Amino acid sequence: MPLFENVEQFENVSPALQWAIFIVACLIAAVAAVSIVISIWLSIKYMVYNRRQNSRGLTGEQAARRILDQNGLQKIKVSVVGSMLFGNSYSHYFKKVRLRRLTTRKPSITSLAIGAEKSALAILDKEGDKDMRTRVVLTPLMYLGPFAFIPLIGVGVIIDLIFFNFSGVVTVISAALGLAFYVVSFVLSIMTLKTEVKAQARACKILKEENMATDEEIDMMKQLFKLYNIQYINDLILEFLQLILKILQIVAKVQGNSSSSSSSSR
Repeated sequence: MPLFENVEQFENVSPALQWAIFIVACLIAAVAAVSIVISIWLSIKYMVYNRRQNSRGLTGEQAARRILDQNGLQKIKVSVVGSMLFGNSYSHYFKKVRLRRLTTRKPSITSLAIGAEKSALAILDKEGDKDMRTRVVLTPLMYLGPFAFIPLIGVGVIIDLIFFNFSGVVTVISAALGLAFYVVSFVLSIMTLKTEVKAQARACKILKEENMATDEEIDMMKQLFKLYNIQYINDLILEFLQLILKILQIVAKVQGNSSSSSSSSR
């Protein structure tokens, strides 16, 4: 049974495809709602812990530098960034730990947690951790996937128009290829999360062993890390669902155009 029976743009679209679009749209709405709740919760925790000074009075920058130096990573720079462009991160290629100015220069629990976690990524890199090594090698592909999707579809549409009178076949093939790239990127994003979780555990261990944080503070950091991970997973799911919706909409448009063309030719 057609779901959008009286909607002109879905007039020639199969009922199964209409229902698929509706279901994915509902899932996006549900995941987006969850994302809002998690974001609010994370922001509250982030601010609360960023206002609470840690027991050692260490800023994120100081903690990162100390952890890196203690692990023979003097060559890794600690860069304080003032914008949202890079965020808190570790770069294998630039040999740098980047920390946002918003938190890194405050001797807070949040700042200490972030500085330690990003430094722990550098330690995993130095030790040749299997997952970290894979992440480093395939990072360019992870970012290529989402950016390649739209251009591939564009190329498919152009080829369809020029050579096949817009039959839609090449467009669908291009969309499928773009989706394949995106799936690879999605899998790599999950791998990135895996290394982040490892780094979080390593950071907590270092802070405890080096007496840089109390047990209570480490528990707070674990709560913060957990929320970050949940938000990361939620964002991945949301992005993937949005991509699926775009593909379904493209297929629906192609199907509608094809049916219209068939009717006109008769």
